[in-house]
Amino acid sequence: MAQTSTAQTTDNSTTSSSANATVNSASGSGVSGPVRLQQSPASRSTTGRSGADDALSDRDRDDLMAHDAAGLMPNRAAGAGVDEFETYVRKLGYPGVQRFGQELITGKAGFDSADSSGLVPADYTIGPGDELQISLWGSVDADLRVQVDRSGRISIPRVGTIMVAGVRYADLSDVISRRVGQVFRNYQLSVSLGQIRSVRIYVTGHVKRPGVYTVGGLSSVVNGLMRSGGPASAGSLRDIELRRGKEMVSRYDLYDLLLKGDRSADRVVQNGDVIHVGPVGTQVALVGSVNRPAIFEMKPGEKVTDIVAMAGGFTAVADRSRLAIERLDDRAKTRITQLSLPEDSAQVPGSGDVLRAFSAVDATQPVARQNKRIRIEGEVTKPGEYVLPPGVTTRMAIGLAGGLTPNAYVYGTEFTRESVRVSQQQNYDRALRDMETEFARASATQRAISADEAATFEQRSTATSRLIEKLRQVRPTGRIVLQMEPDTAVLPDLPIEDGDRVYVPARPTTVSVFGSVFNSGAFLLEPGKTLGDFMNLAGGPTRGSDPGATFVLRPNGSVLSQLQRSSFFGLVGSVNKLKAEPGDTVFVPEMMNKTTWTQDLKEWTQIMYQFGIGAAALKTLQN
Repeated sequence: MAQTSTAQTTDNSTTSSSANATVNSASGSGVSGPVRLQQSPASRSTTGRSGADDALSDRDRDDLMAHDAAGLMPNRAAGAGVDEFETYVRKLGYPGVQRFGQELITGKAGFDSADSSGLVPADYTIGPGDELQISLWGSVDADLRVQVDRSGRISIPRVGTIMVAGVRYADLSDVISRRVGQVFRNYQLSVSLGQIRSVRIYVTGHVKRPGVYTVGGLSSVVNGLMRSGGPASAGSLRDIELRRGKEMVSRYDLYDLLLKGDRSADRVVQNGDVIHVGPVGTQVALVGSVNRPAIFEMKPGEKVTDIVAMAGGFTAVADRSRLAIERLDDRAKTRITQLSLPEDSAQVPGSGDVLRAFSAVDATQPVARQNKRIRIEGEVTKPGEYVLPPGVTTRMAIGLAGGLTPNAYVYGTEFTRESVRVSQQQNYDRALRDMETEFARASATQRAISADEAATFEQRSTATSRLIEKLRQVRPTGRIVLQMEPDTAVLPDLPIEDGDRVYVPARPTTVSVFGSVFNSGAFLLEPGKTLGDFMNLAGGPTRGSDPGATFVLRPNGSVLSQLQRSSFFGLVGSVNKLKAEPGDTVFVPEMMNKTTWTQDLKEWTQIMYQFGIGAAALKTLQN
């Protein structure tokens, strides 16, 4: 009884003609052995075309050349055409949003990929033009390459013709084995496909290049669709029909492939099949904090929750409690409304609606609900960074840090806040711009009547430019002045904000004097000494100083100036008579020429301390 073997691989090799065979009989030579069936050398395939060449037949290449000559080939670099709705969404402020699935349509790999697959499906139907590779061994020995002729038959030496057209690939081995078994016994048989026939299909509807195409026999609906350039901007990705005569073979939804990887409806095309693409359906845009913002095509009955699923769901930081919707039908009345989730997730958007998902971290939460990340440094038991719950104050934060050490100098505590620093920087930049404008205006009105005066103006202008450049390099610190007495032992009980920094220094033992004095430096603090005593230790003001503008920076960030203690009738007191506190810094500015164009300009040193710059920055500017 005959035994058969069915091969499950495809050989995309060369074409051969019908088998014209000769028979080498064992009995004819007087030696026993298997019957040898051979094809004549002239009948073997000698074309030498590769499988890739086979996938694109001569007729198919002629079709593509004709399309190219007519200017119908797509510009792959430019991408697909943009419809009106996509243009509308981009004008709303979402330039990167495009139609979902656009990459599949415009991608070079999808258009140029081969039509044939490496594995022949079991339900592939044999037809004229297919090449079969048949191997026989046992009582008969043969290695044949035969082609199905136009009548649907193949010819095997000493066996005859066999009708194979219309036979499924899975049943092919059994059909051939039954016919060979009528002539031989005790053999084994293997059948595989060589070259696959080409088929002509029609692609119609809303595609870029409708027409007739020649594709490989293993091509599917998607392969044929991509050969035509894919659906046009007005074509549907979800309503693709495969028609065979008057029969609707399948209806294909490309979203099944894009979202689920499901190709079960992607049928293999046959000769004369029609692939028809319907018009695009309801289109809705989903933008914002979703994993795949895009314009989606909806089927009847699909809801908001289905659109969110198509977009890959919300991002990790999205606000999942709401969506904003801009309805095209309501633009003349209510432009934007809000959908609460999940209550409104079953709503059905209309064509042209735009949905937007929001980020939960972009918007600043109310202070009462914010956790606070702060740094506590200096003279505390456990300095470091802390994340504190809402409602925590400075005293509570110091307690969480283990409290103050015995050497803590509470009066000198530096309490800085990020929001204050930003505000100070804005005001400081504005003051510098005003200063630069005043300098430029005053300089433009100067008239020199001699070369010496012109040189003087030039020197002043250069010095002013250097000063402004130095001022631009200084940055406010965001320090908040704490109104405390020098001998206080506890901090004011202030609410904490995110980004605050509390630095409690050790108790200093010096008082600093610098500026226009003979000997700038830090001097050891002695009980009962006044600021004037330390001014004397520094040698006192120089001849070019302006003692009337002297000011003192206190350790808590406050400023006392000589100008504050002046009145219309004269001095009501002097900063020199004030008691010196640990960490005080005395600054004596230089005298500015009151008779020149700088007469109405405020001293830059006053601008510095008004924005909380601090003594270190003033020393840098002085140098």
